[in-house]
Amino acid sequence: MSVLLQRLKWIIKGFNKSAVMNAKRLDGPDVKPLPEITLHQSKKQSSGKSNGLKSNHEMFNGPVLDAVHEISIYIHRFHNLDLFQQGWYQLKITIKWEDGDTSSFGTPSRVVQYEAPDLGSDDIYGVWRIDDSDHSFSTQPFRIRYARQDVLLAMMVSFNLSPNKIESPPTSSVTLRFELLYSPVLENRLNLQTCLDTSPAAVHEFRIPPKALMGLHAYCPVHFDAFHSVLVDTTVHVSLLKSEVYNSSLKVPSEAKATEDGINGENDKSQQAVFVKSLSSARDILLEDVQKISTAINEPIDPKDITPNELFHPSLRSNRQIADCEVSNRVSSIAFNNTLEESNGEVDFDQDGFFLNAMSKDDILKSFDLIGNQVFHLWTTFLNYHRANTKKILELLRNQWAADRKAEWSIWMVYTKVEMPHQYISSVVDDSSSHGSRGRGNLRKPSVDPVQTATMRAELHRRSIAQMRMNNRSIQDLQIFGDPSRIPIVVVERVVNAPVRSTSGNSYFTQRDQKDIDALIAGVEANLPNKLPVTTRQNGCVLKIVVFVHGFQGHHLDLRLIRNQWLLIDPKVEFLMSEANEDKTSGDFREMGERLALEVVSFIKKKMDKASRTGILTTIKLSFVGHSIGNIILRTALTDSIMEPYLRYLHTYISVSGPHLGYLYSSNSLFNGGLWLLKKLKGTQCIHQLTFTDDPDLQNTFLYKLCKQKTLEHFQNIILLSSPQDGYVPYHSARIETCPASSGDFSKKGKVFLEMLNDCLDQIRAPSSEHRVFMRCDVNFDISLHGRNLNTIIGRAAHIEFLEADSFAKFIMWSFPDLFR
Repeated sequence: MSVLLQRLKWIIKGFNKSAVMNAKRLDGPDVKPLPEITLHQSKKQSSGKSNGLKSNHEMFNGPVLDAVHEISIYIHRFHNLDLFQQGWYQLKITIKWEDGDTSSFGTPSRVVQYEAPDLGSDDIYGVWRIDDSDHSFSTQPFRIRYARQDVLLAMMVSFNLSPNKIESPPTSSVTLRFELLYSPVLENRLNLQTCLDTSPAAVHEFRIPPKALMGLHAYCPVHFDAFHSVLVDTTVHVSLLKSEVYNSSLKVPSEAKATEDGINGENDKSQQAVFVKSLSSARDILLEDVQKISTAINEPIDPKDITPNELFHPSLRSNRQIADCEVSNRVSSIAFNNTLEESNGEVDFDQDGFFLNAMSKDDILKSFDLIGNQVFHLWTTFLNYHRANTKKILELLRNQWAADRKAEWSIWMVYTKVEMPHQYISSVVDDSSSHGSRGRGNLRKPSVDPVQTATMRAELHRRSIAQMRMNNRSIQDLQIFGDPSRIPIVVVERVVNAPVRSTSGNSYFTQRDQKDIDALIAGVEANLPNKLPVTTRQNGCVLKIVVFVHGFQGHHLDLRLIRNQWLLIDPKVEFLMSEANEDKTSGDFREMGERLALEVVSFIKKKMDKASRTGILTTIKLSFVGHSIGNIILRTALTDSIMEPYLRYLHTYISVSGPHLGYLYSSNSLFNGGLWLLKKLKGTQCIHQLTFTDDPDLQNTFLYKLCKQKTLEHFQNIILLSSPQDGYVPYHSARIETCPASSGDFSKKGKVFLEMLNDCLDQIRAPSSEHRVFMRCDVNFDISLHGRNLNTIIGRAAHIEFLEADSFAKFIMWSFPDLFR
């Protein structure tokens, strides 16, 4: 009962003792501006409070303007992607200035519950609450029972944040902090809140940059971390509002008053002008954003709702031209043009577009009053509009966020275009053959190690990022933007068929300029097939399945971070985290492939039966993701006869550091020594097959024969992920390309390697898929935090980083989302 009374107290009385602005906004979104106390009334009230005392100090009275940033956060739903534990969860939100102290927190000022939670009484407990001690807002606790569970929260919470200092535009950022609180299921629920308050299970922070504080409407997905993978659908709405006008009494010595009056007057006037200037900008931004949103969702707003006559108080009508003079040297924008009169030219603009010299202090105060009322009315109108069109606005902002990922994350992406030669052949020939090779082209031996070249390129790009200044209006995820130079660099190479085979070394590599990045991405998306007609896509069911295959001595959940990103892009996808070879990765690849094929076929049939019962199944999209030797296992599974009926449904293939060409030319001597020990001491069959020691004749080895099989030809999209820092898998083997060591090797070993390489590339070049997309993505991690240890020395750190980090997957998958739908 005390909790309910406390909640009513917040709703009725508000959260702040300063009340002119707050009292108008605590009743919910369906509020209208209250009658304003005009400045003349304010002066009369202040003049009647003189106590008649005389001293050596005189009271300096004057109206002081104040503004507040209102940050409203709409929390739509909590979606459990990959929480490891069942139990009670709660979201806690705080807002503060990034460079402020403990007193610079935003204060919750309003909470509006749009819809009742859709959980039963056993799965929800208590009510939302506000903690005065840390100025935080917490949702009511809810219970999570199973994976991919949705919890509808549907509430808008607004924070008031007073500016640290008067400046236009703002230069300080705001930190938006989400905490995930957890408690196991308790027998006594009375102790639940105490358990939740102990410490957060995970934290996800965002930065609202200075430019966004003047006006923002953005989608903000909250994921927390790799061990608490969820999706909290939120949108953030920001505007600058007039707080109040009050009188200040400043004691000054009478002998100094004369000299200080002029200085203080000018300073006060400048500060007040900054407030007016900021409010005017906030009004224009808000009005423009509201109109853009209403047009985009096709839900128009009545112009009378955003330009009401009552905004113009009779005492201010004679000064309407004051509110007309804008920073951008134009009169009030859009709908206000129909209401406010244009300046008659009597006002002089200074170099910033403002007219300080032409306005009296009293006119500035009146202008502040008028524009503040306009902004507040617009803001109230938007909140009402948001509540009436919540889902449409959420979908619009989410789609805008997804479309902006390419630009936002292009900081860490480098795009190149690679022309693939028709055939790789030996690059060094003797004199007789060089004079007698009739038109036979050759590739000159690379003069630089590709691993060193890739590492150098990434390091140079990383240094340039450290010197960048992030300056935009978008919300910044601090897991990425917190320390941009620590984030992986991804070099995307779009591979296309060369019209003629190159004969000049690496001349088939052509670096793309930055201006061609958009064209490169557009080229990838333009090549995506559109197999189903529109009517079929609307009326039929497309069964989308993704199979994830772990590597040597791996676990079936190793690739869950990539799976989670895939689910965020396409929530309807069905996924299989393969367990058929868990604890069985030391045997023959043929046996592992057979087990995987049986597991995949069984899963497909089960999902086909389910889809057929719920609708008309029109087609299947079957995708694979493999890590390390999991790529060899899944390619082997594709050669099994039971997989043949499903080959025509193959869609996207992601190879994460897969040794497709084996270890014929592995340069990691420490790792090679470990492989030798495994073969000698344990007789690990798959290691023999990877190192081509499973048969005396290289052309009779398993991996040589696998490359002859058409395991890549049927995929529509092929993405090869590699890292020059990964010492566990040869760089060229993960990328399916030539290497310097093979260039001058004329032995049978060199010949076998080139045959395998050409066989794989011939499959990718094959005309079986008219619009095949083939990309190599080079991921360069910042492994400096690992220090110098055995993992970094032998190259294991980067190999495992593919499983423990997901930022590289975000960059790639959200830059090319259509490849994963």
